Amino acid sequence: MQKGIRLNDGHVTYLGLLAKKDGTRRGCLSKKSSDNTKWHTKWFALLQNMLFYFENESSSRPSGLYLLEGCICDRAPSPKPSLSAKEGGVTARREYYFTVSFTHENQKALELRTEDVKDCDEWVAAISHASYRNLATEHETLMQKYLHLLQIVETEKTVAKQLRQQIEDGEIEIERLKSEIAGLLKDNEKIHASPAAAPNDDDSEIKKIKKVQSFLRGWICRRKWKTIIQDYIRSPHAESMRKRNQVVFSMLDSEAEYVQQLHILVNNFLRPLRMAASSKKPPITHDDVSSIFLNSETIMFLHQIFYQGLKARIASWPTLVLADLFDILLPMLNIYQEFVRNHQYSLQILAHCKQNRDFDKLLKQYEAKPDCEERTLETFLTYPMFQIPRYILTLHELLAHTPHEHVERNSLDYAKSKLEELSRIMHDEVSETENIRKNLAIERMIVEGCEILLDTSQTFVRQGSLIQVPMSEKGKITRGRLGSLSLKKEGERQCFLFSKHLIICTRGSGGKLHLTKNGVVSLIDCTLMEDPEGTDDEYKSGQDMEHLDFKIVVEPKDSQSFTVILVASSRQEKSAWTSDISQCIDNIRCNGLMMNAFEDNSKVTVPQMIKSDSSLYCDDVDIRFSKMMNSCKVLQIRYASVERLLERLTDLRFLSIDFLNTFLHSYRVFTTADVVLDKLITIYKKPISAIPARSLELFFASSQNSKLLYGEPPSSPRASRKFSSPPPLAIAKNSSPNRRRKLSLNIPIITGGKALDLAALSCSSNGYASMYSSMSPFSKTTLDINKLYVSSPISKFSLFSYNNGMVMSSCRELDNNRSALSAASAFAIATAGANEGFPTDQRNGDKEFVIRRAATNRVLNVLRHWVSKHSPDFESNNELKTKVIAFLEEVMHDPELLTQERKAAANIIRTLTQEDHGDNQITLEDVTQLVGGGKTEPFENHSALEIAEQLTLLDHVVFKVIPYEEFFGQGWMKNDKNEKTPYIMRTTKHFNDISNLIATEILHCEDVVSRVAVIEKWVAVADICRCLHNYNAVLEITSSLNRSSVFRLKKTWLKVSKQTKALIDKLQKLVSSEGRFKNLREALKNCDPPCVPYLGMYLTDLAFIEEGTPNYTEDNLVNFSKMRMISHIIREIRQFQQTAYKIDLQPKVAQYLMDRSSVLDEESMYEASLRIEPKMSN
Repeated sequence: MQKGIRLNDGHVTYLGLLAKKDGTRRGCLSKKSSDNTKWHTKWFALLQNMLFYFENESSSRPSGLYLLEGCICDRAPSPKPSLSAKEGGVTARREYYFTVSFTHENQKALELRTEDVKDCDEWVAAISHASYRNLATEHETLMQKYLHLLQIVETEKTVAKQLRQQIEDGEIEIERLKSEIAGLLKDNEKIHASPAAAPNDDDSEIKKIKKVQSFLRGWICRRKWKTIIQDYIRSPHAESMRKRNQVVFSMLDSEAEYVQQLHILVNNFLRPLRMAASSKKPPITHDDVSSIFLNSETIMFLHQIFYQGLKARIASWPTLVLADLFDILLPMLNIYQEFVRNHQYSLQILAHCKQNRDFDKLLKQYEAKPDCEERTLETFLTYPMFQIPRYILTLHELLAHTPHEHVERNSLDYAKSKLEELSRIMHDEVSETENIRKNLAIERMIVEGCEILLDTSQTFVRQGSLIQVPMSEKGKITRGRLGSLSLKKEGERQCFLFSKHLIICTRGSGGKLHLTKNGVVSLIDCTLMEDPEGTDDEYKSGQDMEHLDFKIVVEPKDSQSFTVILVASSRQEKSAWTSDISQCIDNIRCNGLMMNAFEDNSKVTVPQMIKSDSSLYCDDVDIRFSKMMNSCKVLQIRYASVERLLERLTDLRFLSIDFLNTFLHSYRVFTTADVVLDKLITIYKKPISAIPARSLELFFASSQNSKLLYGEPPSSPRASRKFSSPPPLAIAKNSSPNRRRKLSLNIPIITGGKALDLAALSCSSNGYASMYSSMSPFSKTTLDINKLYVSSPISKFSLFSYNNGMVMSSCRELDNNRSALSAASAFAIATAGANEGFPTDQRNGDKEFVIRRAATNRVLNVLRHWVSKHSPDFESNNELKTKVIAFLEEVMHDPELLTQERKAAANIIRTLTQEDHGDNQITLEDVTQLVGGGKTEPFENHSALEIAEQLTLLDHVVFKVIPYEEFFGQGWMKNDKNEKTPYIMRTTKHFNDISNLIATEILHCEDVVSRVAVIEKWVAVADICRCLHNYNAVLEITSSLNRSSVFRLKKTWLKVSKQTKALIDKLQKLVSSEGRFKNLREALKNCDPPCVPYLGMYLTDLAFIEEGTPNYTEDNLVNFSKMRMISHIIREIRQFQQTAYKIDLQPKVAQYLMDRSSVLDEESMYEASLRIEPKMSN
């Protein structure tokens, strides 16, 4: 194609006159002005590939010239008439528009119009012909054929060269054989010389021999070469190279498909929406377009270049060199970080924009284009998310079939390592923003808004439905109403637990959340009471809710205190909530201190023992860190040895909820329960070993260093005395028995108008950390233990009290300037009366006392979580259970144990030893016994509501008993899956049985009307299940309707109503696997338990994690990042397992659903389908 021409004024004038006289097409057209505001009538003339325009027909000199070579000319839609024209009643003339788009850079499109449709079409056809695009297309086609022929010629040359070489080798072999035969003939003539022989006979015999020898030589040569070639073809090297080539060809096809997908995304969606955003009434803003599509256009340009490079490599077949392409591609792939980081946000913006009807209508028009193939915009936006993992898998396959001595081996290895590193960085960034997006999603659901969720340090822990019990006017719990149905309905609350706050909401009719009064509870001001006290009469009246409620006492600094009473649906759920709330309260103590732990110039006093410990943030041979921080603001572990993981579990300075949950979920993969328990026992008996050596060095620094770091220590001998155990202090007479509570070691004690801030202790998760305070009023004061009380707006209570059956955690923080006493002084106050009788050699230092208390709290805290959340570990291992009970009994006999610690240990023992867990939930065995025997009633005898409720009950009963241990190791895909994962396989069998039952019920009907009625009834059952959040049943029913034996019944489906078909489409879209079950995940995110999710979705996620990442690295370190991902999935599953449905069992309906006697197998169902509607012959 011609690149450019050079014209002067004379040439232009001459060509313009020639166009006016002999032009292909001439006439008046309206041309849009450069500022797009007015239309001007010009006289146009077309000459070959040049379009001239004149001011009028009589003008002798052209006003302008357009070169049409390579342009595109299309009809354009007519704009809508203006409102003023409509209101004025003026009938506008019909005008027809067309545009000429140029391929030259920065050249604006030419917009023209005419008043005659025929004239418009002729102009479009003439300009299109003058653009010579057909010639350019033919030229490109011919060039491709030419390149193909060149490739064939090169191949033929190579073959000819090989054949010539074979011929030369054959000639050499023939000459050798000739010389050998000649020598043999001479020897034969000497031995068998016969003068009487006729010379003519010898000549004829020799000729025959030569012919045979020549034939044999040719056959042997061909056989030899054939053997060589066949041996190479069958060789491992050739097989490896064939597979390698197949990988390359597949990569080329995948890249072509990906580039096409990006091209559709940009040209069918991005660019049209940009134009729409510039219109007078834009359905979308430019900012929203940028937020939705991100940098997808840049990604498209990058992969077009990469694809062209791949095609060029294929053209140089059979030599394939790809490593240099990846070397060029790798530095540019960082653009994916922005796309992946903001992908979820872009989908949220898109969903928000779809609420605009104009935008939704426009988007559906774009999605209806043939290029999209019925794929949605969300689908195209998801494609780039999988490109980096696809490259990694391709390189894995390529390296598997690339010999170690291959020239590209090292380069491909380097490319794979760089891509894996980029993938890890992207995963970290996605994980870091995932929590923020979760918080923002909850904040958007709350009508009143919730500012505390905009704090990026808020970490989501759990959510669920609890019942809030109102308080009577006197402040007592109205426990008599606990069992009433009205309270369960009125008091149901949606609770969201974060690392610093508990949010309590009610759900409105539209699904939106509303904050209740005092609905935002700061955990800093909370005291948790797991077993609130009540009178016998109160317990009798609320007997069905016994042991399911817990109380949170909130005492804000600047407002009146209040109490929140919440009731769980089961003991298991209550245990999970109280355990997490308690852990959050404990972790708050060190979060503020750790916030600036790695900043040198911090205004906050940072614990030197943490800041100096480089093992918390520096990679080592036995540990690697990610860039993301946990809830304690310490870097998360990516890889670590078992020893380092156990060290983090027992580190007294902090304990992340996420780490504890992940460790307890996954420890069986890399260690045993006995090892974990032995470590906890060791920490209890030798607490000093739980703090790194460098931190201990600082903790027990000399007095001189202490002065430098912490100021002067207290000079009072009483304040610095060494004590070992607190006394059992007497309860004050003026204390209300219902208001007494135990006090954590970090509760501020008010004495003489000054507060003792024990929360300033900074070396454990329980707040025991700081050694001295800059002020010490005890140097001149004598303390009276009986006058020490905690200030409360309701009542006074003693420092330590004995409320039986009550376990509380409290966390109260005060400003640093309110702290009047040192940590050592606080323990001196708490323990003054008990140490008078102890010998001097038994009085350990205050610092050692802090460490012992912290170690005891840590051990009890971990055991509490382990026992309450992972009870199957102890139910299946009697030896472990006995060992834990023996250890806890030993702990309880420790004379130095604090009251709250003793009661915490007693509660753990009680949880371990109680046989009845108090849930009283029905099991599948109970259902089987209740429905056993008797005749099964037919399908038509049961209503859709009854079937939906009982199906939901059965699905949840099967789903809730799956132990989380089965989710590790892909046991459900192994040959011995029935032994490794029996509960998962039972869930799969139940799903298939219900699906077979539905299909059989449809095929058992003889006439069309009854089949249609059965289909519509099952669809109604599926819709009710959707309302009950039983998405598993929705998929059971929709999958049965999509079976080939049912789907092929065209006559039956013709009779099904439009409403039913529309409902089926809605349900299928909900549970569709498109976009990794995108719609189902969104529904699960927005629904409240109880719920039955589709288990296959989670199994797919787990399989992807298991296949993509090993359990151990090459250095034999545990892949704890993988364990964390699996743990997050298990936590979501267990959240749905813990909340049961309040549905009563109906034996007759359950019997029908569980009866398998009349269910057909797949082959029998298809035969029944053929009997109903035989195949039509062609």
